[in-house]
Amino acid sequence: MNDQVLYLKYRPRKWSEVIGQEHVTNVIEGAIKANKLAHAYLFAGSRGTGKTSVARILAREIGCSDADTYEIDAASRRGIDDIRELRESVRTLPFESKFKVYIIDEAHMLTKEAFNALLKTLEEPPSHVVFILATTEQNKLPETVISRCQTFTFKRPTQEMLRELVLRIAKAEGFSPDPSSADLIALLGDGSFRDTQGILQKVLSASSDLSASQGASRQAGKKITLAEVEQVTGAPRNTLINDFLTAISIGDTNKALTAINAAAEGNVDMRVFLKLILHKVRIVLLLRFAKDLESRIQEELTAEEFEFLKKLAGKDGAKIASPVLNELLFAYDQMRYAYLPQLSLELATITITGGEEKR
Repeated sequence: MNDQVLYLKYRPRKWSEVIGQEHVTNVIEGAIKANKLAHAYLFAGSRGTGKTSVARILAREIGCSDADTYEIDAASRRGIDDIRELRESVRTLPFESKFKVYIIDEAHMLTKEAFNALLKTLEEPPSHVVFILATTEQNKLPETVISRCQTFTFKRPTQEMLRELVLRIAKAEGFSPDPSSADLIALLGDGSFRDTQGILQKVLSASSDLSASQGASRQAGKKITLAEVEQVTGAPRNTLINDFLTAISIGDTNKALTAINAAAEGNVDMRVFLKLILHKVRIVLLLRFAKDLESRIQEELTAEEFEFLKKLAGKDGAKIASPVLNELLFAYDQMRYAYLPQLSLELATITITGGEEKR
């Protein structure tokens, strides 16, 4: 596998390569073609959604060279002196382009004084300058700054988008993840293109090392299994999750709590454990109530996993219903505040299985 970091190697370099942000790219691309470029943009959205990548594409599309593109990390250059330096730089003409583009990442980290100094430049910028502010916390930006920018909100990628990204990049790198392993990597990516690619890189690197240590050919080491992803990422074993689902489907409080305890003793991140449970409960309900989606779901799972969840969607899993999903969602929300990470899931499990009523 090429040693270059995947998120840099596969970073989008043109509009057509940007995934899931058409509401942003179509508008900006149209504005550039119509020669209606704004002097300041604000890109807001959670981490790893493509804000900086789109900013770089915008700079290239308006003919701005690397020498005239400036990236500023506001997390480390957040003071008024830094902004004063920027204001001096803004006054000079571009070296070799029509425009100078300033990309200010993590813009919410600027100090109040720095924002005030920047505001004066945003109000009356030179015609050759374009500002792009990127932030994960738009609420921390002053309204005066926001009002002077054309704002775009970047969406978190869906599970399907991340899964397709995993499969595409893995294939390009010479690997073939099975459906469940690609799904797990996408889920662990937690709505971030960058984090998903980071996890994938760890898995592919481990697979390459394993093949080399066994003296296997690259062709022989191409397949990526669910067990391998679980081992590399520290994700809970699939059997533990299935044991928990089987237990709540038959109302077995003891077995369900035993599965939770096994995950906790294995130092599994309990939020990841519960997230994977929620993912499967959702599939069970979709298989039960959305028959038209069955073929699509089947394509995304291994044959064994599909049969297991399909069985739970039938009479065998009748107790897995929407109230169960609601209890688990509440437990997931409360988990971050719990003294013990597994406590909220244990309480939800006792409620779901009627543990207290049986005593």
